[in-house]
Amino acid sequence: MHYYLKIATAFVTLGIALCAQADAPLKVGISGEPYPPFTYKAASGDWTGFEVELAHALCAAIERECEIVPTGWSGIILSLQAGRIDMIMNSMSITEKRQKVIDFTRPYYFTPGSYVAASDLALGIPNGLDGLVMGVQAATTNATYARRELRDSGVEIRIYNQAEQVNNDLLSGRLDVILADEIAMVQFLDRDEAEGFEIKATAPRHDAYGEGIGIGLRQDEDALRAPLNEAINAVITDGTCASLSEQYLGTDVCVYD
Repeated sequence: MHYYLKIATAFVTLGIALCAQADAPLKVGISGEPYPPFTYKAASGDWTGFEVELAHALCAAIERECEIVPTGWSGIILSLQAGRIDMIMNSMSITEKRQKVIDFTRPYYFTPGSYVAASDLALGIPNGLDGLVMGVQAATTNATYARRELRDSGVEIRIYNQAEQVNNDLLSGRLDVILADEIAMVQFLDRDEAEGFEIKATAPRHDAYGEGIGIGLRQDEDALRAPLNEAINAVITDGTCASLSEQYLGTDVCVYD
């Protein structure tokens, strides 16, 4: 009798634990380094931005509470795999390489990469890069594209851990040109200190840029991926995604198909 009582108690305990886990907030991983206008800290100290607010809308759609968990961009996939976060929502492109280690939802937005340099710099893409110094952020699709397609252009490619480091080195003259997300660059060029810089060209569609931006999940987590896909469809259909995109980005970048 004691044996069966222990078994029954174990199942009750397991059931309570699973229920608690189901009710626990979803830990949404974003880069600890601000990436405006997608993720950044407001004056209140709270995280906000297009993807933060969209994450809250998605969690509301699946009736789950969200907890924003900043972590280092370079280790964000490892944090997901280790269970420290439940999903990555930080402008992560769906690429073949990443799909070997994590799963993704359907894409929710897409923007191309853009080259930014001083307005008075004559810049040909890609043949006019010879002798110049270009900065890109590590572990991004822009870095992958630069390594694959620009190594023979004569440009010196410098890799940075944080996007803001790239921006600052462009402003200070340590870089001639940068390659980064176009929407982020539009916001960057709105800064007073960025006067005199402009978008020179847009990177072409390429395998390095993947299928668009999706939510990164641990492999085989269909119980979370399926409702998130439905939620993405819902916030795009009802206009929530477009509204947040216009608010934070000044344009609609949501993926409708």
